[in-house]
Amino acid sequence: MDITKFYADPNEQPLDRIKPDGGFTGIFRTIACVGDSLSSGEFESTSPDGGKGYHDLFEYSWGQYIARAAGTKVYNFSRGGMTAKEYLAGWGEQNGVWDPDKAAQAYIFALGVNDLFGLRQELGSADDIDLENGENNKPTFAGMYGQIIQKYKAIQPKARFFLITMPRESANPDADPGDRIRRDHAKLLHDIAAKLEYTYVIDLFRDGPVYDAQFKYHFFLGGHMNPAGYLLTAQMVMTYIDWIIRNDPEDFAQVGFVGTPWHNAERKW
Repeated sequence: MDITKFYADPNEQPLDRIKPDGGFTGIFRTIACVGDSLSSGEFESTSPDGGKGYHDLFEYSWGQYIARAAGTKVYNFSRGGMTAKEYLAGWGEQNGVWDPDKAAQAYIFALGVNDLFGLRQELGSADDIDLENGENNKPTFAGMYGQIIQKYKAIQPKARFFLITMPRESANPDADPGDRIRRDHAKLLHDIAAKLEYTYVIDLFRDGPVYDAQFKYHFFLGGHMNPAGYLLTAQMVMTYIDWIIRNDPEDFAQVGFVGTPWHNAERKW
């Protein structure tokens, strides 16, 4: 057995070796996915008269594909059309996502599309997050996104947080207005991760495929993904988390104690 295959390789990029079984993502026994339609397995239907329907089929969400592949329990704390603003304004409380009984060892965040392209919410910066009191965060996307993380940290203080960027849709992001917004969103997530403990970025904007017309032909159904697209997303997310864990094993050595009163004082918590 070549055990070095399970160590970090300085030349390996996050998505070089896709892990269909999730790799070390399986160390998390509970995961919560915070997001919008693309986190909810939403499919787009059309009727003979041209009308459209949108259907959250959670069993097809990338979160539930992760659950089946990695053998872990995954909560869908998501809904089609979700924004950080709505999440905080009452939806979260109404849907029990703050329930301590549903506290997870890891949280995967995939918010921003509806906030920035739908509501045209001000992006803001990581400075909009008050580390002492999330209620004082500025009412920007950054402030509200940060407040959601802070609320979950209050429920599960040692949980690990993974923030997903929006993928590129053009081979030349500088020439695409939408990709310029997505790039700013990605930078913000890196800034937030640098500010908050045990927070990491799954950077699909930088490391993922370009979601161009050919990609969408294979993996989309209208404006949302098809079943293969959600499965592919699950494999990319799991592979990226596995790569993060292998590159920083000290940060994840005590994941088994998250949610318990114990830890090992000889290692980093």
